[in-house]
Amino acid sequence: MPYLGSEDVVKELKKALCNPHIQADRLRYRNVIQRVIRYMTQGLDMSGVFMEMVKASATVDIVQKKLVYLYMCTYAPLKPDLALLAINTLCKDCSDPNPMVRGLALRSMCSLRMSKLDQWGQAEVLNFLLRYQPRSEEELFDILNLLDSFLKSSSPGVVMGATKLFLILAKKFPHVQTDVLVRVKGPLLAACSSESRELCFVALCHVRQILHSLPGHFSSHYKKFFCSYSEPHYIKLQKVEVLCELVNDENVQQVLEELRGYCTDVSADFAQAAIFAIGGIARTYTDQCVQILTELLGLRQEHITTVVVQTFRDLVWLCPQCTEAVCQALPGCEENIQDSEGKQALIWLLGVHGERIPNAPYVLEDFVENVKSETFPAVKMELLTALLRLFLSRPAECQDMLGRLLYYCIEEEKDMAVRDRGLFYYRLLLVGIDEVKRILCSPKSDPTLGLLEDPAERPVNSWASDFNTLVPVYGKAHWATISKCQGAERCGPELPKTSSFAASGPLIPEDNKEREQELPDPGALMLVPNRQLTADYFEKTWLSLKVAHQQVLPWRGEFHPDTLQMALQVVNIQTIAMSRAGTRPWKAYLCAQDDTGCLFLTELLLEPENSEMQISVKQNEARTETLNSFISVLETVIGTIEEIKS
Repeated sequence: MPYLGSEDVVKELKKALCNPHIQADRLRYRNVIQRVIRYMTQGLDMSGVFMEMVKASATVDIVQKKLVYLYMCTYAPLKPDLALLAINTLCKDCSDPNPMVRGLALRSMCSLRMSKLDQWGQAEVLNFLLRYQPRSEEELFDILNLLDSFLKSSSPGVVMGATKLFLILAKKFPHVQTDVLVRVKGPLLAACSSESRELCFVALCHVRQILHSLPGHFSSHYKKFFCSYSEPHYIKLQKVEVLCELVNDENVQQVLEELRGYCTDVSADFAQAAIFAIGGIARTYTDQCVQILTELLGLRQEHITTVVVQTFRDLVWLCPQCTEAVCQALPGCEENIQDSEGKQALIWLLGVHGERIPNAPYVLEDFVENVKSETFPAVKMELLTALLRLFLSRPAECQDMLGRLLYYCIEEEKDMAVRDRGLFYYRLLLVGIDEVKRILCSPKSDPTLGLLEDPAERPVNSWASDFNTLVPVYGKAHWATISKCQGAERCGPELPKTSSFAASGPLIPEDNKEREQELPDPGALMLVPNRQLTADYFEKTWLSLKVAHQQVLPWRGEFHPDTLQMALQVVNIQTIAMSRAGTRPWKAYLCAQDDTGCLFLTELLLEPENSEMQISVKQNEARTETLNSFISVLETVIGTIEEIKS
């Protein structure tokens, strides 16, 4: 055949590749493709047949696929738009049942010079590679080496996509995961300072996620998380949360001074968030934080005083060593509290620690005098309990006002909960002071402080699949709810569902009786009543076991812990330790045992900012069926409380 110029060669080959008669003959078709590869290796520009070559990859012939993939990897940088078509083809082959085809497609995809693609194309390829499971450790590290440069990309989306791919592929190599998170520290910090508020917020959410596994990972860069005056409220709140997790002996003074400045911000919500943050740090650095909080009371600002008193209430419960300093700071603060939460916190402190506060009876007397105008029943019930407690230690000063308060609650109060509590306390007093002391004189601090400390470091694998998604932004439970609602909109309305502790009819239709054996029998689980464990035994057992089941449930707002505790007792689940209402985060530790001796230890973790209840269950014997039954009971209790609350 006479020599032809490259343009003529391309025209001829394109015509041949499009010829249906040649396509029908597998051998002739492969020969044309081989000619394309031959001219390509000789330096002729064969990019003009890119579309035809992509179509040629749709074959079961492995040799032909290799030739086509070689061509696509060579010319993809010159045809970035058409390269997306090649990616789609490679994606399909990655799900081929033939392992040789899958491996060839993945190798080719990794060989594409993705830097020639735009950031969206690169991110899409990285996301798709998550579906591939390397067949050997050698192949795994070959892939990671090929993708290493994308951790240094100027595009945050590409960096995040590459980071997630590394974390997922290296799930059996924790040291590799840690090295990757160290390398992306710079890009994440840059994103946290981005002018794009959306990018900044998402980066901060991912920083908090990383800190779950690597506490203090960003401690040396804590100043990067100081708030700017012009930043929006939601970014400031995230930065404050991050700062609390970065505090250490070297930077505690600087962080506290920064947070102190936020406490007088023009935004009352942000100021209160900063005060709560100081309260969280106070569990470790008590003296410095109590001093700052005491000085804030001197500002006599209502929104500041209210939150400081709530913080003091939580502190004396968790850190009893600061009780004396708190009691000295309280006198006079009642003049600047109008919020119901602040009133409840102050009244609780006066009732539990009133013997250390000289004017405690007189402050409570002011509340008694104004009880008729009080609009919040919770404040009245707290006042009843606090005054009765203080009566036990200072009877002469409290007897008259206690009688007046009980008379009002029993005879005049319209709220039934307040009336019932007043009547209960009146009858309790008739039984005798000793009985009152036995019931009301509970510990003034939590005896199981070790159980309520922050949870141990979470392994990276527990959240790696959520990285670079909306889960860190919304929270797992909230995002699951959103996804479910979106699915319902696409699929149409669901059939109505009903749930209760006791069913009124058969759960399985007659025509489905044969499937009954496949379903777990809730009646198979028999929990033993009054199963009590000591806090020390619970903690020792909890630390020795691995988590058998973990899930999150959506939760909105707060509830009184007594409600949950009573509901759990109904189904023979006992409470070992429980945070006070309003504590952030709120935690509870539970235990139960079935009639075969299988022990269930449970942690409930409620994070209000994420609107989710996290449930972790440990089991001393690996029994999947009984574990599922126990989880079903627990879900029913929590779901019922949520329905009642809403």
